[in-house]
Amino acid sequence: MGFELTILGSSSATPIFNRHPTSQLLNIRDRYFLIDCGEGTLLQLLRYRIKYHRISHIFISHLHGDHYLGLVGLLSTYHLQGRTNELHLYGQQELMDIVEIQLRVSNTTLRYNLIFHPVRHYTPEIILEDNEVQVRSIVLNHRVPCTGFLFVEKNRPRKLLIQNVQKHKIPVTYYSKLKSGADYVDEIGNSIKNSELTETPPKATSYAYCSDTLYDPLMKEVVNEVDLLYHEATFLHDLVERATQTYHTTAYQAAQVAKDGKVKRLIIGHFSARYKDLDPLLAEAQSVFKETELALEGRKFKVG
Repeated sequence: MGFELTILGSSSATPIFNRHPTSQLLNIRDRYFLIDCGEGTLLQLLRYRIKYHRISHIFISHLHGDHYLGLVGLLSTYHLQGRTNELHLYGQQELMDIVEIQLRVSNTTLRYNLIFHPVRHYTPEIILEDNEVQVRSIVLNHRVPCTGFLFVEKNRPRKLLIQNVQKHKIPVTYYSKLKSGADYVDEIGNSIKNSELTETPPKATSYAYCSDTLYDPLMKEVVNEVDLLYHEATFLHDLVERATQTYHTTAYQAAQVAKDGKVKRLIIGHFSARYKDLDPLLAEAQSVFKETELALEGRKFKVG
């Protein structure tokens, strides 16, 4: 399993037309990352038979209810079901204030370690990095502090062409150097090019999540050439003034970001309750950027 994104919710402020508030599950090499947690997220995880106890990191973009009201219920369910694995939570500082108040008034002490990572909304920064993935925050322009998230897979080591390696009787102790791109040099100075002994690994995969935001033409630099971009598209462009007033984006504008950023694919979501039929939003976005799809609930997207 490489990168796979599952849409759990794609509605804006209210659940309507069988659409739930925003939430997504990103699977990176069988590691589960939850992005936003609107009302009903746990039910959606159950509905799509996702092993939600495997979620290790939760990212909350901002403190409007349609992006976090399902969080406390999920944290409490983990507690009731005896979770012991630590859980990492990322968001504005006030998010942890909300969680702590809820735990205090319910007289709950979590059975597992909840590790909170405050995210600064005014500057991009690396908020998670390990041997497999790096996650950066994206500064967004909304009515309240809001961040997006950029997930980038770490470059994998070069893959050994084992038959060639064994043919030249290269010692196992040298394998790590080969994987790092070094040529092989034997004890008497004979050299074999790395390209004869290894092959190039697949290109690192990237996914950008742009939650609620006013259209920003400079966003193209942040999402430049990502494999998959999710960008909110609350309104059709005939309501661009309404979008500007509410610090949201139209389908046309989301597609413009994708086009200018030279991304490979775009998915749009966070649909206003005024739209029962989503085809017009899709058509509008595709008129600008053909490789656009709707963030329909239950839909899975391979990234890269």
